[in-house]
Amino acid sequence: MYDAGKIIVGLIIFIGFFTFPIWYDLINGNSQIKPDPILPVKENQKECIDSKEYMLANHMIILDNWREEVVRNGQRDFVKADGRHFNKSLTNTCMNCHSDKTKFCDQCHNYVGITNYCWDCHNIPPNPEKKI
Repeated sequence: MYDAGKIIVGLIIFIGFFTFPIWYDLINGNSQIKPDPILPVKENQKECIDSKEYMLANHMIILDNWREEVVRNGQRDFVKADGRHFNKSLTNTCMNCHSDKTKFCDQCHNYVGITNYCWDCHNIPPNPEKKI
């Protein structure tokens, strides 16, 4: 083992490069501000189609399933177990309450670094606070 020193130095350099993001984040802390999506109060809508925790974890699955069911099967009605009916629509159901894309959708998507493709087909709703 005449090259043991070179191998050990190489392993130390490799481990240093491999773990650099972890050490960098620990030293500098996370510089991003955690998202705080703003939900406007609507008189006619008191709650979402499901709980806040469930929607946070599964909204992308719900929207993907709705898209498949509406576009491919023409099924537009969503009925909850408690009998409530919802229209399977991003712009007419979800954006009815979550009307400001920049204050709601973009808050979390930018934080986690996700680019969604909803707006490739759907029109971005106008900001309700901006008067044109």
